[in-house]
Amino acid sequence: MSEPVKILFVDDEPAIRLSVPAILKIHGFDVVTAGSVGQAIQEISTKPFDVLISDLNIGNPGDGFTVVSAMRRTQPNCVTLILTGFPAFETALQAIRSQVDDYLIKPAGAEKLVTAIEQHLQSRRPHLLVPLKRIASILRENVDVIADDILRNERKILQLPRIHLSEEECRRNAEEFVRALASQVEKGIADPLSPKLIDLSTSHGRARYRQGYSAPMLVEENCMICSAILHCLHENLLSADVSNLIPDLQLITTVLHTMLREAISAHGSIEQVA
Repeated sequence: MSEPVKILFVDDEPAIRLSVPAILKIHGFDVVTAGSVGQAIQEISTKPFDVLISDLNIGNPGDGFTVVSAMRRTQPNCVTLILTGFPAFETALQAIRSQVDDYLIKPAGAEKLVTAIEQHLQSRRPHLLVPLKRIASILRENVDVIADDILRNERKILQLPRIHLSEEECRRNAEEFVRALASQVEKGIADPLSPKLIDLSTSHGRARYRQGYSAPMLVEENCMICSAILHCLHENLLSADVSNLIPDLQLITTVLHTMLREAISAHGSIEQVA
């Protein structure tokens, strides 16, 4: 008698963790449940599985990608299925489809879920592992994407009557900043800042004063930069070296804080003179 198919089911909603696995067990599957990314990774590291079924958003948006990444690197033969409650986001679904075996729209009916499992088990192949990248490499490869994201968010400031900064110059500043930030992160140190970043920060503060930015606007701009970087990393999570993800993010946070301090200091010194 063959062993039952082993499934890891991951969802942060208790009711779903009770109902869906119960249905799967009726169909003869051996199901283990997890309610968080940490619990899922613990199960992945200690037990073999044939199928992973994970909600896309476990606590935080996109957490399902972290679970998929851990499974694909630990157990490359495992079928990976994502459950998502947001079918309207076609771009996101295309990204999901490129990273997992399939996605299902919640609430997925039992028959559809069982059919998907059986079909993918019959045709499964080992996942080809994407070379892991440090955050510095991801930043450098996505300079244009991050700069576009920053500009998109900063347009609400650029439209103010008191601001004298063109979109072209704003985007050019963003590109230069991201490249310099990637170089700093690559070195693995947050302090001291590289001469390039110190110069960029002080020049940025002085320029923004002349362009009509207040100190609070500098803080808001820094938040936009941080948001654009995090969005880029989220989109590239499956190719990121998760073993260094936390220290790299901590480094970026410290660098951004230090750069903001330098920019505000330079901005304030001109304001005092003026």
